[in-house]
Amino acid sequence: MADGMLRGSYAECTDLCLEDQLQLESIVDALPLMADVCHSDLQLYARSGERAVVAYHAAPNPVPSLYPTVQTGRVVLRRDASPIFRVLHDGKAHQSVSGILVWGAPTAEEVFRISNGDGRVIGAVSGTANLLEHERLHGRDGLFRWMVARVRDQGFAGQLRGASALGRLTEHDGVLIVDEQGIIRYMSSVAEHQYRRVGYVDNLVGAQISELETSEYLCFRSMEWGVCLEQRIREGDQVWIKRAVPLFPPPPRGPFRNLRSHRTQPDRAVVFIQDVTDDVRREQELKIKSAMMQEIHHRVKNNLQTVASLLQMQATRSASGAARETLRQSRSRVLSIAVVHEFLSRGDSSDIRIRDVCARIAGELESAASGGHNRVHIAVTGEDFSLPAQQATSCALALNELLQNAVEHGFPDRDTGSIDIRLAEKDSSMVIEVADDGVGFPPGFDPAVIPTLGLQIVQTLVRDDLRGQLELLNRRGAIARISFPKELCRPAY
Repeated sequence: MADGMLRGSYAECTDLCLEDQLQLESIVDALPLMADVCHSDLQLYARSGERAVVAYHAAPNPVPSLYPTVQTGRVVLRRDASPIFRVLHDGKAHQSVSGILVWGAPTAEEVFRISNGDGRVIGAVSGTANLLEHERLHGRDGLFRWMVARVRDQGFAGQLRGASALGRLTEHDGVLIVDEQGIIRYMSSVAEHQYRRVGYVDNLVGAQISELETSEYLCFRSMEWGVCLEQRIREGDQVWIKRAVPLFPPPPRGPFRNLRSHRTQPDRAVVFIQDVTDDVRREQELKIKSAMMQEIHHRVKNNLQTVASLLQMQATRSASGAARETLRQSRSRVLSIAVVHEFLSRGDSSDIRIRDVCARIAGELESAASGGHNRVHIAVTGEDFSLPAQQATSCALALNELLQNAVEHGFPDRDTGSIDIRLAEKDSSMVIEVADDGVGFPPGFDPAVIPTLGLQIVQTLVRDDLRGQLELLNRRGAIARISFPKELCRPAY
């Protein structure tokens, strides 16, 4: 077992001792590979009194499963699965039954018995394949059919060591069968095309694999060690994942009855070749694009900070107090946009955690306010969530305006104050509140009648970009509340 834990479902299997379960687990480890090679749904059954339990279901990866859901844990009665019970209860040899309908599809079913070291039947494996797929297999090359049967029987005998570490096979994998002398005895048409792309135009059946200029040592190592191996290999401009499975000689006679019996050296190996060149190229292109986007955001952030510095220099040189204040506010708005681009330049995601944005803007405004005579403390509390870059920028700008308004107008007769930024989740919306303990809004204040540039900016951003609304309230100071649909948000991890 790969992880030392039982993966099958044995809660109902009262007839099994721990040793029996461990034996079945060695089969469970190999079932996904067996299902992929056989193009069949494989279900491992164990007996529980007069019932049978599906201890594990392995669906094939190269072809669609016949079942809409995983069958592991399903309990069946004797009348519902007579071939299974003939194997489990009567110890009959495996049978082949064709024409059974599974979810409306004609299928072929084979049932194999699993015995422990004492010869007692402890399980059965049913292999159910689409009837067309079953007939297609019987039309394949005889050596290929032999390989499929060997992989299946070795799985039942516990001879597919390392199978659980292999990735799943695909319908586009090439197949090679190599003997112990390193001679290629079988090559699928897919494998022929794969080797042609690296320079081998002739059919390689009968060729010595060690004489190829491709990396083939995985095949020999698999036969030498008797274990399944997998490796990603670069062949020229191609990238392949090779999965090698050793093939042992069949037993001289009779079914496998002991997992430790018939331990000989492999005399052949099958190599499955998955071409992942296009996937690797796409991954590389995405990494390059991601790095480029991060660099772009980094440069935008730097440019915005340069603009902010120029505005600061202009404000310093301005003789007009009103002009200085306007330039200072513009500088603060530019820096709030730069905050979003700074976060975008750091990560691979285009989603921005709003709590981080709030904390950064709050920290900058708190430092700026404390640089004069006023000492203002700004705290951020509540839920965390993420927004796409466009909405995060709008949120940052709106927050900046509300915080500046609170700092400038909230404490006219005091040199200290507190501002809380609260992030909350409601039934269908997210809420951002900026609440101060200052004097509040003046009596009769109506932003629609007495508009200011800052509130106009906030209302426009909230309405157009966040599809939300802005509320202004007086409760032990001023509260500005922004709410917008939860559907814009993503969980913050």
